[in-house]
Amino acid sequence: MSAPEPGPGEPADRLDADARILGAGVYAPSARLPREAVAEAWGRSRARGIDAVAVPGPDEDALTMSVAAGERALAAAGVDAGDLAGLAFATTTPPLEEEDLLPRLGAALGAPGDARTHYVGRSTRAGTRALRAARDAGALPALVVAADAPRAAPNAPEGHAAGAGAAAVVLGPDSGSGAGLVGDAEVAADYPGTRFRRAGDADDADDGVEGLGVTTYDRKAFTRPIRAAVDLLGDDADAFAPEEAAAFAVTAPDGDLPARAARSVGLDADAVSTPVDTLGDTGAAGPLLGLTAALRAGATRTLVVGWGSGAGADALLVDGLAPVEGDLDADRELSYAAALRRRGEIASDEPPAGGGAAVSVPTWRRSIPARYRLRAGRCPDCGGLAFPPEGACPDCHDLVDYESVGLPSEGTVETVTGVSPDGAPPEFARQAERGGDYAVAIVRFEREGAAASVPMQVADADPESVAAGDPVRAVFRRIYEREGVIRYGRKALPAVGDG
Repeated sequence: MSAPEPGPGEPADRLDADARILGAGVYAPSARLPREAVAEAWGRSRARGIDAVAVPGPDEDALTMSVAAGERALAAAGVDAGDLAGLAFATTTPPLEEEDLLPRLGAALGAPGDARTHYVGRSTRAGTRALRAARDAGALPALVVAADAPRAAPNAPEGHAAGAGAAAVVLGPDSGSGAGLVGDAEVAADYPGTRFRRAGDADDADDGVEGLGVTTYDRKAFTRPIRAAVDLLGDDADAFAPEEAAAFAVTAPDGDLPARAARSVGLDADAVSTPVDTLGDTGAAGPLLGLTAALRAGATRTLVVGWGSGAGADALLVDGLAPVEGDLDADRELSYAAALRRRGEIASDEPPAGGGAAVSVPTWRRSIPARYRLRAGRCPDCGGLAFPPEGACPDCHDLVDYESVGLPSEGTVETVTGVSPDGAPPEFARQAERGGDYAVAIVRFEREGAAASVPMQVADADPESVAAGDPVRAVFRRIYEREGVIRYGRKALPAVGDG
């Protein structure tokens, strides 16, 4: 049966909801590895239905992508991060195998320390499970973020499909606006071996995602739990039949399985909204990326299904519309060798020597508000801005107790210089090896007639393309790693063409 095609804003009979999506945000790395480059390297592409995959930069990971998507969702919803009562984070590819990432996510966004938190991982169902957990906790408003960048052996089907992306939604109480979360269903069936990752280092391609590759078995493991969960959802959601959905947002390991799942629940393959064809396999982020695409296209009812190998499925119905911020546009294509280098799959074995300008973790932690959220100090005497907020006022030179203020995210390059991998400080050497030459700039941020100059590395840009006077935007990225601890902070991203 064909799915109905309501136009943007076309009303549907409203269903009761416990919580509503007030706004959503998306993020994907801007570099793409096209299918043709993979086929040239290996003789063919083993990723069915995928035209290109998003490749994270050397300073990007699940946490940095989550911050980008989360900031956009909060802006779309008109909710301040300081007002969040709940925060949920989902990923199968955390930057560290053991450490709670929610404190860092909350600190980067400015969420309260007492927000109700949920972390979900270990399965591509993680995104929908986080959404359900935040809704069921009832601590609203809540931000739910899912981000992933799967890894696999370079010539495995999973390796050819591996992409990256993040999506976030802000949940609020049912006040009549936004898109309602309706119904809830969950099904599990024992199908081992369809998609798994052995114990080990997630950054090692040999320990990445793999599968047994039994085609008929894999298709059953994917479609049967999904169909069963959707059938249960139809029983749970009053006045709803699955085939009435205008869009189908589902986990997408490749471009073939989601279409099969859509047909199994009575929808056309064209109803699939997850952007697997342009981003690749985005793991736990897939269903939420599909949901944001459906909301942006004006789909008034979206069937959202998270599937995880093992195998199980969660099904929810999203009823209504909500604003979405961010885009998933690409700004450049990579060669296959450049993509391998960018992912760190070809790199030096020897760690860089020396300590350079690295600082201790306790010292770094004291400066987190400035590094994560550009918190400056305003002089109570002259109104001048100090960044970081310490020492004498740069304008009146008095020693004062600064008022903490946030700098805007947009600034202007004052001066810039390029750094080559050979000239990079030791703590930046690995990143420079993967990304090549990079620029370091002094960026001027203005607030209420005053200005602060902030030294920042420039992300995702050839140093030759950055000049004084260029507009930039501050983004959250990895700075460097030392003693196993990843240091995060803000970098400058050229604003031209930035989504």
